[in-house]
Amino acid sequence: MSRSSSLFFTLGLLFGTALAQEPQAFDRLTFHAAPKALATAAKTSDWPRVLGSNDDASSIETPLLKKWPEAGPAKVWEVAMGEAYTSPAISGDYCVIFHALKKKETVECLHRETGRRFWIKDYPIEYQDRYGFGNGPRGSPVITGDIVVTLGVTSELHAFDLKTGEELWKHDLRKQYNVPQDFFGAGSSPLIHEGKVIVNVGGKAMAFDGLEERRERSEKLASKGVSVAAFDLKSGEVRWKIEDEWGASYASPVLSQLHGKTKVLIYAGGESNPAIGGLLCIDPSTGTLHDRFPWRDDEYIQATGSSPVTIPEKNRAFITTCYPKNKPIGGVMVEYDAEFKAKEVWSSKKVACHWMTPVYQDGHLYAIDGERENNSRLVCVNADTGAEVWTKNIEWQDSVLSGIMGRTQPVGLSILRASLMKVDGAFLCLGETGSLHWLKLTPEGCEELQRAQLFYALNTWSLPSLSHGLLYVRQQAEGLDRKTSMRVICYDLRGE
Repeated sequence: MSRSSSLFFTLGLLFGTALAQEPQAFDRLTFHAAPKALATAAKTSDWPRVLGSNDDASSIETPLLKKWPEAGPAKVWEVAMGEAYTSPAISGDYCVIFHALKKKETVECLHRETGRRFWIKDYPIEYQDRYGFGNGPRGSPVITGDIVVTLGVTSELHAFDLKTGEELWKHDLRKQYNVPQDFFGAGSSPLIHEGKVIVNVGGKAMAFDGLEERRERSEKLASKGVSVAAFDLKSGEVRWKIEDEWGASYASPVLSQLHGKTKVLIYAGGESNPAIGGLLCIDPSTGTLHDRFPWRDDEYIQATGSSPVTIPEKNRAFITTCYPKNKPIGGVMVEYDAEFKAKEVWSSKKVACHWMTPVYQDGHLYAIDGERENNSRLVCVNADTGAEVWTKNIEWQDSVLSGIMGRTQPVGLSILRASLMKVDGAFLCLGETGSLHWLKLTPEGCEELQRAQLFYALNTWSLPSLSHGLLYVRQQAEGLDRKTSMRVICYDLRGE
C-alpha cells in the first residue's frame, strides 16, 4: 500500500469511514492496455443499473469514438466469468459484475479502468434451468451511493457495501414469500429509489409441496401473494408490500413522472395457467397500487423481458411482449389520467420484443421485433399512432466465420435479436452474435455508420454498459472458434 493510501486508511479508521482496499490482479483477469485520456470537454456518467441512469437505455456520454479499426475498439481488459445473463453496474471507480461460478452466485467489485478486483463475495445456490439455459443470475446488480444490491436466480436478495464488500443484509424471498422457480428462475433487476429497494417479488400465498413445477399443478401459481415489495436500503426491513396474483416477470421496474408525480411502473406476470399479468402503476413512497392494466395472452408458456418505456411529457408508457408464439399480442401504448388510471392509446403486433427494451426518440420507438432469430427485425414505430414507419434487416457477409466453420464461401450474418443504446447523437447496437454497430436511426430510415465483430458467440443478449467512455460487453457463451469463454470485456470508446 502506498504512503497516501495508508494515510487515507488510517483516517478512515479514525473517523469510521469505510474505505476500499487497493484493487488486486487475479487469475481470471487479462489486462490489455490503458484507455486513452478523456477529452477535455468530455461528458461522463455512471451506469448504476441495467438500463442506465434514466432507465431508458440512453447515456449523456460524449465524445465517443465513431470510427474503429476492423477489429473494433481497443480492449482495455477482460475477465472470465461464469454463467449469467447480466450487465455490469458502474459507479465512480467501481464496476460490479454478477454471475455463477461453481454453483455459487458471485458478486465481484472491479476497478473500472484496470479490471483489478476490490472484493469478491459468493454464496451457494441450487438451481437447474428447466429449459436448458444457463444456471446463473438474470437480474443485473444495482448501485446507489455506497451500496450495491443483487437479486439472484433463486430469489435471494442481497445488499453489500460497495467499497468493502461487507454484506449489509439479505432476504431469501423464495422461502419468505413462496416464490416459484418460474420458467427461467428470478430475473428482474431491483429498483432503488429514496432509500427503498423495490422488487417484483412474485410470491404466492399457497405453500408448495415440491411439485409446483409440474404443469398439471400450475393452477397453484395463480394464487395471490406478495407481488411487489419495498425494502429499506440500509436495514433490509420491509417498508411496504403489495399482494396481487400477478407474478414476477423478467422486466425491471422503472420510474416515471406522471402528472408531475413520481411513480413506479412494473410489467409484471410470471408463470401461471392461464397466463396473467400486465402493467402496474405504484406510488413508491406508500406502496399504493394505483392501477393494473392487463396485457398478456392466456397461453401458458410465455416470459416477459422488456421493461416499460416511459414518455413523461405525455403521461404515457409502452410495454411489449413477443408471446404467444406465432401470434404475439405485441405492444401497447397507454396513457394515464390524473388518477393514474391507464387507458389504451394504440396497440400493434408489429413491435413485439423478446427481451430488449425499445428506445424512444423524437416521437418514435426503435426496437427489435420478433421472438426467434429467423423472424427478428429492426423496426421504427410512430409513438403517437403505433403505425410502422420502416423495418430493416441489417445483414452482411463474413469470411472469417466461414473459415472457423470450415466453409469456402462467406457466411451471412445479421444483428438478429440485438440491443440498442441511444448515445452521442446515434445508436450503439450490439448484435446477438457479438457484432457492434454505430447506427443512425431516424424516421427516414436506418444508416449503418460503423461495424466491428468483437467476437463470434451466440446468446449475446445483455445490453452493454457505458461509463466514462468505456464500454462493457458481456460475452455469454463460448466463442464459436472455441478460443474464448464467457467473459466481460472493457473496450475503449473514448473520442478525441
